[in-house]
Amino acid sequence: MSSTQAHLMIVIHSLRGGGAERVAADLAAYWLGQGCRVTVVTQTTDAEDAYALPAGVRRHALGLDAHGGGGLRAMWGNGRRLWALRRLIREGRPGVVLGMMTKASVLSVLAAWRLPCRVIATEHTHPPIQRLPRAWQRLRRWAYPRADAVVALTQGTAQWLDEAIPGVQAQVIPNAVRWPLADGEPAIEPPLRPGRRRLLAVGRLHPVKGFDILLAAFAHIAPLFPDWDLVILGEGAQRGALQRAVDEAGLAGRVSLPGRVGNMTQWYEASDLYVLSSRTEGLSNTLLEAMACGLPCVAFDCDTGPREIIRDGIDGVLVRPAGDPEALAAWLSEFMARPEERRRHASRAVDVRDRFGVPRIMAMWALVFQGRRVGAPAGARGDASDAGEA
Repeated sequence: MSSTQAHLMIVIHSLRGGGAERVAADLAAYWLGQGCRVTVVTQTTDAEDAYALPAGVRRHALGLDAHGGGGLRAMWGNGRRLWALRRLIREGRPGVVLGMMTKASVLSVLAAWRLPCRVIATEHTHPPIQRLPRAWQRLRRWAYPRADAVVALTQGTAQWLDEAIPGVQAQVIPNAVRWPLADGEPAIEPPLRPGRRRLLAVGRLHPVKGFDILLAAFAHIAPLFPDWDLVILGEGAQRGALQRAVDEAGLAGRVSLPGRVGNMTQWYEASDLYVLSSRTEGLSNTLLEAMACGLPCVAFDCDTGPREIIRDGIDGVLVRPAGDPEALAAWLSEFMARPEERRRHASRAVDVRDRFGVPRIMAMWALVFQGRRVGAPAGARGDASDAGEA
């Protein structure tokens, strides 16, 4: 794509909330600011959007997100989505169609078939842990080799794609960390609790985030650190189960679940240690944000994600084995007991502002949009140093 003549179309199921949804909104805002035309296509309407799109981004809400049924009903629904998207591509004539996550990527490849545009497929979770119906798995195997590029968040996911889908040579573009962080709604002030320390976790209240493991680990060490409290920010279906676990452990005065907040900078700055207890991860936005705000971090070394952000022992700690509450409790204790270790790791954590900075990550996207590869040797076609406008 080149400057004001470019048209980028981003296809995603919704903007309701989540890592891929936030990346879609960030990409739309950035490339609009670079003088490109930007269109965002969702299946859902904007009624439940968690991320706002800037004025100037054209939004097409297809309203075809109804779930339920299988067989012929599912085929009919997906057929309607496919033809609606193909009509938009024909009419809008984008230079690049970017599918965000598996199903949107597959639909983008199908809808743009034999049309004059580049199609980029992306994976934002690690496929082996996805609950993806077999029909979609087969479609992915057909579609991804026919995309102009396939982009993964992590090296682990890229390797899986290369090995599992013949004809794919995936490229890696991590999430960018915005600095300073943008605030949104709802704004909830962190409670002032003089003389106390705060351990912070952030994410959907969903089993994959491992907050049940975190609660078990914290319950084990809470008596040893009576001046520390745990805060879990986020919302989700597991709220009731987590609250019951807090009450049963007798930690109601030490553990709080305030819900989703928009003023994350205040919460990071009001905390002393960040913990990522996920059973699996893509590339954690919250981990990047916490480090950018200068928080020392403890994270499970799950299959992908944290190990590509944290430099173990330098700006955080990777806990092994992943999912083990006793191992997590041991490393949390190490940091909670040693303020000098927290300060040492925090001083290097802020390096993520450069390592995952917006200019660097968007230069990678520019290469892919132009048909070049990320990570080519210096001076070769695809060197990020010669990335122009997308």
